[in-house]
Amino acid sequence: MTDAILQNGIKDGGGENGYFKKGCNPFAQTGRSKLQNERADLNQQIIKQMRMRAGAENLLKATSNNKVRDMVGLELSYVNSNLQLLMEQLEGLNSSVEVYQNVQENANIPLIPLGLKETKDVDFSVPFKDFILEHYSEDGTSYEEEIADLMDLRQACRTPSRSEAGVELLAKYFSHLPLLEGRFFSPTRQLGVFFTWYDSFTGVPVCQQNVSLEKASLLFNIGALYTQIGTRSNRQTCKGLEEAISAFQKAAGILNHLKETFTHTPSYDMSPAMLSMLIKMMLSQAQECLFEKIALPGIRNEFFSLLKMAQEAAKVGDTYDQVHQSMIQAPLKENVPFFWSTMAQVKTNHYRSLSHYFIATALLDHQLSPSDDEDQQEKALSQLYNSLPEGRSALDILKKQDERKRIGKAHLRSAIMGHEEALRIHGLCRHLNKLDVLQDILHASHKRSLDKFSENDKEEEFTDYLDAPEIICKTEHKAEMEMPVATKVKVTDFFQRLGPLSIFSAKQRWTAPRTIRLRLEDRDMGFNLKGESPVQVVSLDPLCPAAADGLKEGDYIVAVGETDCKWMGVGDIMKLLKDVDDEGLDIRVVSMMDSSLPMPTKSATYSGGLSKTYSMICLAFDNDDKNPKSRKVSKKTSFLSWGLKNKLKSASTLSLPTQDYSGSMPWNKPCPTFPSSSSYNDSALY
Repeated sequence: MTDAILQNGIKDGGGENGYFKKGCNPFAQTGRSKLQNERADLNQQIIKQMRMRAGAENLLKATSNNKVRDMVGLELSYVNSNLQLLMEQLEGLNSSVEVYQNVQENANIPLIPLGLKETKDVDFSVPFKDFILEHYSEDGTSYEEEIADLMDLRQACRTPSRSEAGVELLAKYFSHLPLLEGRFFSPTRQLGVFFTWYDSFTGVPVCQQNVSLEKASLLFNIGALYTQIGTRSNRQTCKGLEEAISAFQKAAGILNHLKETFTHTPSYDMSPAMLSMLIKMMLSQAQECLFEKIALPGIRNEFFSLLKMAQEAAKVGDTYDQVHQSMIQAPLKENVPFFWSTMAQVKTNHYRSLSHYFIATALLDHQLSPSDDEDQQEKALSQLYNSLPEGRSALDILKKQDERKRIGKAHLRSAIMGHEEALRIHGLCRHLNKLDVLQDILHASHKRSLDKFSENDKEEEFTDYLDAPEIICKTEHKAEMEMPVATKVKVTDFFQRLGPLSIFSAKQRWTAPRTIRLRLEDRDMGFNLKGESPVQVVSLDPLCPAAADGLKEGDYIVAVGETDCKWMGVGDIMKLLKDVDDEGLDIRVVSMMDSSLPMPTKSATYSGGLSKTYSMICLAFDNDDKNPKSRKVSKKTSFLSWGLKNKLKSASTLSLPTQDYSGSMPWNKPCPTFPSSSSYNDSALY
């Protein structure tokens, strides 16, 4: 006897290997790209209807004319109907799992992937160039190439390939975001860059001016991409199953990291409750793949093997039951696709029925013989149930043929009823009815249980309605969350020419660069140098020519002559200063200004259909001074010194308050004004 899921020898074929720049070709007419295009179009239509709703509600509040109020009420009814239809279409996209499956799959129950969150284009060019000129006192146009590379990278992240290369692409941009935040996002002013992301379940846009939403959305898309990698794996091979297991465990790890790191993200699909449900669903699908891996070579018709598989199948059914219970709780039940909840119910009943079938086969097809290990079988059977039927022991069931048959047939009846319930629930969802593979597996499993019951049912026997004992869920390979190494990608700062980030950051303030003329007096320049990069002026003689020319204690040297030296240490600067002659040498310095900042301003978060929320950016500073080393450059008392820089450690915490959804649909709340009425007219995808 073997399980319904068997290896059929199909080899994994092909894949999406074509790339467009750093991502997939956005114009490729693949099934996945068509779905993403449809998602983008639906997002735009939802925004349009929500704006119409907001305008109608404002007019309804402002007018006292009964005729106008009747007309506006009719318009609101029409808009609400349109929004409901659009939401149903979006749910249909989230239910289109067949597009993401392996093209050669024909014997496995389909798995559920997550669609990628959509975003709008962001133009960093003008804000970044202006900020570089104003804050760093450098020509912003000289950084056009770096800004273009950054925008190309973000654009490519909208169409990642379903592979580790696609994950690495998203992780690369994610690793750049803390660097960009440190360089350009000041706690005291708004840069004017708006990040807009669409909720993957409701289509509602969320817009923020800080990087928190960008980071959270990227993590969500990394997790979603891993789910798509898992669903496209060829589960007819051991290698493909291992790839699917790893992908779903990594997806769960990423989503868990997102839930713990960004606890107040104002987007419904990244709320703690939704993320907790998604984590359970990914681990359940990983557990299902672990079961399929055990069953892949075939299940031996042997007593202990069948009991083991029964508990493995019960474990899968139990995990899916937990997922379904999470889906039907408020506030998730309003927006979780009906396809998802019915699929979880179908799998719960299917795998529990398989568990009952395996135990029935073990009891009905095998009798206790003198050569069998009686104690071992008794122990295995007693550990299978939470409690045995009243008045029966495990040894009685094993030794007495009538008892063995009664318990076996009870399990078969439970298996048949479970399969029938799975088929009934399957028929309730029109999206599930499109999955022929699922329907074939359910019917085959049901027929197999019926055939087994017919073999062991005799007409003259008295009908016994004994309930099958409850099976204990147990597995030798539990699915665990796994944090992928690919998310920790080392990147080179696009704007490293601005200098070390510990000094030249958006939160630091300093004067504009000043030119100082260095001249030697008795082979002495009148100051020492300290630090690694940038080098700092210390022990300044107030009577030296450099001090008279404007040099101050604590100044940072950013250039010597025409050489930029923000990244140079004391040794490199000393080599350049050796060229000082009687005519002198020009250096450029900056002075650090008072770093005690006032209370930062509030940053508004615009979310369509949701009330305005605000985030406070809190900064914590920690100075870690290290003792400098010194090195003389002359025999005088004043000398240039080697040293280690004063490291300024800072931590930025971005906290967004939790949005209370109250289980209602997102369009039932007023829609606030967006930053730009024209910014939502373009396509949300390419």
